[in-house]
Amino acid sequence: MPLVTFKDFCIDAVDAELLGTFWGGILDLGVEHLDDGDARLSGPTPQHTVWINTVPEPKTVKQRVHLDVWLEDVADAKALGATVTAELPSWTVLEDPEGGEFCVFTTDPAARSPRHVELVVDTNGSAPDIAQWWGRAFDVPVLHDERGFSYVDDIPGCPFKSIAFVPVPEPKTVKNRIHIDVFGVVDDLVAAGAKVLAELEHWTVMADPEGNEFCAFAPRD
Repeated sequence: MPLVTFKDFCIDAVDAELLGTFWGGILDLGVEHLDDGDARLSGPTPQHTVWINTVPEPKTVKQRVHLDVWLEDVADAKALGATVTAELPSWTVLEDPEGGEFCVFTTDPAARSPRHVELVVDTNGSAPDIAQWWGRAFDVPVLHDERGFSYVDDIPGCPFKSIAFVPVPEPKTVKNRIHIDVFGVVDDLVAAGAKVLAELEHWTVMADPEGNEFCAFAPRD
């Protein structure tokens, strides 16, 4: 039995109106600018929801969590306000209007729906170990690539195919600007190795064993 089920995910922004419009265009999702200054992106299922949350602090270091997306042409991202930072053989690295990194793939011969390909998480610990932790949490397969990264695959209801964990040399120093929300029991997650960071009215802010933040909501009836 899974400890958690996927709910949605969140992107921090200094200007939620700007990033909401940008990511709505990149991901082909509807955009709603909320009265509290945040934005909500919506798609065909509740799990496609992306919350663009206003935060006071700007991006200062390379993001440890980023999205890989599929687009027909990198020019589509540039037209929305993205900046190309590196062109690699199989993908292009870009930054959103606030400097958040993401990767665009254009090699798939068939248009993807949705455009999310995967969520990528940097780790300076053991990629297999943290992937195994999330694999157990979601009760899904864990795959290990010979190039050194590991990933959890086919998460029920998730709008992207996988969450990949990629080794990097630098440690985590600041709060991740992208995180997932899940439904799960806080006590069970703590028993499995997660840590409570803050208890709020409707959810609990937690961190996995490597310090990656996520929010846990009470399981649905």
